[in-house]
Amino acid sequence: MAADDRLEDDELARRLREAHRRVRLLPATGDAGEKERVARRYLAICDLAKRDPERAAVRLEAFLEALDRPLDTPREGENTHGD
Repeated sequence: MAADDRLEDDELARRLREAHRRVRLLPATGDAGEKERVARRYLAICDLAKRDPERAAVRLEAFLEALDRPLDTPREGENTHGD
């Protein structure tokens, strides 16, 4: 049973490393607060992984999916000129 836990921990560690790489490669240009917000979310997931690996894995999956989407929602279509 301990070996099975170890395999799950290895998978979580691999995914956390992947997330770290992706956060590190985010562009620093534009909204600097956005990269900081994403980095803080990543750190919160890492902290959770120490206490509750299963819950951290769920949050990490959602985090990685969010990284696949654009960081900011374009608003040009919503606003008329002069707003």
